[in-house]
Order: sequence, then structure tokens, then C-alpha cells
Amino acid sequence: MSDHSPDPVGAFVPGPRLAIAGAAAGPLHGLGFAVKDLYDIAGHPTTYGNPDWARTHPPAAATAPIVTALLQAGASLRGKTKTVELAYGLTGENIWHGTPLNPKAPDRFPGGSSCGSAAAVAAGLADFALGSDTGGSVRIPASYCGIFGIRPSWGAISLAGACGLGPSFDTPGWFAARAEVLERVGEVLLPYDLPAATGPLLKPSEPWVNAIPATAAALVPAMAALEGLLGPAVTVNLVPEGLNTLYEHFRCAQAEEAWATLGSWIAATNPEFGPGVRERFAAAREMDPAKAAAGRAFRRPFAARIRALLAGGAVLAYPTSPVPAPKLTVSQAEQNSVRELTMGVTAIAGLAGLPEVTLPAGLAEGAPVGLSLVAAPGRDRALLALATRLAAALHLAG
Repeated sequence: MSDHSPDPVGAFVPGPRLAIAGAAAGPLHGLGFAVKDLYDIAGHPTTYGNPDWARTHPPAAATAPIVTALLQAGASLRGKTKTVELAYGLTGENIWHGTPLNPKAPDRFPGGSSCGSAAAVAAGLADFALGSDTGGSVRIPASYCGIFGIRPSWGAISLAGACGLGPSFDTPGWFAARAEVLERVGEVLLPYDLPAATGPLLKPSEPWVNAIPATAAALVPAMAALEGLLGPAVTVNLVPEGLNTLYEHFRCAQAEEAWATLGSWIAATNPEFGPGVRERFAAAREMDPAKAAAGRAFRRPFAARIRALLAGGAVLAYPTSPVPAPKLTVSQAEQNSVRELTMGVTAIAGLAGLPEVTLPAGLAEGAPVGLSLVAAPGRDRALLALATRLAAALHLAG
């Protein structure tokens, strides 16, 4: 079945739009959703954002279990959405399928790699949408497009039937325009929680210092509302090594996995890639094994330290992205600079396998910026419940 409704922001992959009706009853009945085009749906191609990938892979033989779960819960599929090629990018650019428009800031990038899913939700074309997050690919487009998003605890939800990039970092995730919908989807997909994340509220200094002044200022009201729920924030030094060190270790460890996951196909196929993606895979191919090993070695004690800090129910709060979405006119060098600033922050949850929810909490330079809430692994449902409470306090829930 095809969906012929308009797509004014170019969120969906080109061609006939796949539509599947959900079950006649269920907790998500009446909601429409979209799916990033790296999840398989039986009988249909998974393009992974690249024409050579689509050309060299047959239509999917089975549907990804996460998609099946949503359909069985009553949600109806409205189409597959664009992704950055092989999910390796944060701006949302795709030269083959077209870069989706950012509905909340049309002169700026939508964010990636889950660009189409974020754009579809922000434009009201879907109630929620599946994405995936390795280095920030749900959190950043949610922040850029002014919507809610979640990266669950690593391993909480199966990625069977989804294309991989960095398997020890890859997580499914989803977007919604309303906190209540974000939470309802979590009730279907997430395992049951540890005891609730109830505080204390921790304000890590490094992500706040890393943010531009306009972003930090835009999030002051949201932090005040959060303190009203959890009590005064305690400032902590979370990353004494520095966010640059976090970024470098994450980059190297992820690159090694990306080449191990996709290098054989790239070497055999010699695919065409767009700007930025080509360079990232070339760097992954040439990654110094010693640097990747250092990243893996750093990750273990870092994750243990952060998890211990959060074990009693503490919640971290900091800017999801240090800047609003870059303008479409910025150079590749400026994009790379933003990527480094951003991924030093997204690597906190990425390296430690933590759940992170981002809320559309303010405007900087006239464009959306998000506030992230982060908890210990296994407290995903509690984090979603807290996000819903904070959204209500900020009048974002409706």
C-alpha cells in the first residue's frame, strides 16, 4: 500500500511511499509513524541512504522486530525516511535523495543521520518516527528541529533487521512532537526499569562551558523548571580529561567499528559517496589500530565512573548540542568544527551506554536548541516520565 499525502519538507525517501496499517487496537492505535531507511521491512528495499547500497542488496526478507512491535501496538506506518548515507553524519545532508528541510529553521540543516525522521515529526507528517543513534543521530536532529527524542540505554532494544555502523554504540531511538507520545512509544518498546530516576540533579560543567552563550542562556528557564522538580542542581566536573579527549576516543573507536562493519562492502563495491561521508570512511579505513585501542581502553573506566555516579538515581542535565543547527551555507570545514564540538558532548552517553532524552527547551539565534536529561542504564522509562513532567512544567506537552 502507498501513502500519497504531501511531503512538503522532503522527509521521505524518493518513490512510492510505503504504508502499512497497524493493528485494530493497541496502546499506539491511532498514531502514525515513519521509519528511518536503515530498518528492514519485508518485501521492500532498504537503501541506507545510498544508491549503491540499494543496488547491491535485495529487498528485505523480514521486517525488523522493532517495526513489527509498533505495528502490533496499533501504530500505522506512513513511510520510510531519508538518512545520511550509511548513517555516518550529523548534518542531515544527502546528495542522492535530497536533504530534508528543517521545518523549524528552514535556512539550517535538519541534523543527521536520522534527518528524515526528525523532519517528518517536526512537520507534523508523523506522530513519531524511528531513527538510530550511534554518535548523536537522534539527539542532534531532535535538538535542531525542536522536537523530543530519545537514545535508549545501549542494548535495551534489539537492532535485529537494522543496518549497522558501530555495533557497540548503535541504538534505536525515536522522535515525537509531544512528550506524552515519546513516553507511550517507550512503554511499548522498552524493558521494565530499575527504580525511578529521582535525583539528585547534576549539572556537569563541561557541556555547559562548551555551549555557545546563546545556547546556555536559552536553556536557563528549562533548568529552573527542572530544579523545581528535582531540587537545586549540583555542579560537577564530569569529564576532567576534557571533551576533546572524549571526542577523540569516541571517534577512533567508532571508526574502527564502522570499517569492520562496512569495509568489506565498500572495498568490494567502491560506492559513490557524498561530501564528508567519503572522507569519514577513508579515515576509518586508515585508522591507526593503536588509537582505536586507546579509545576502547579509555571507554571502560570512563563508563564505570559515570555509571557509578548515576547509580543511585541521579540525573544529568546539559545542552544536547552546543549550537543550534548550522546554516545550509556553512563550509565543510565549519561543519567539521561543529561536529567535533557536538560529539564531545554526545560521547558522554555514547561511551557509557546511557539513556538520554532531549527536550525542545529554547531558541538560540532564532533556532531550536535542546536540553538533555541523562540517567543510569536501565532507567529509560523513569527518564521519559521525568521528561514528560518537565515538558508539562514548560508547557511543551501539548
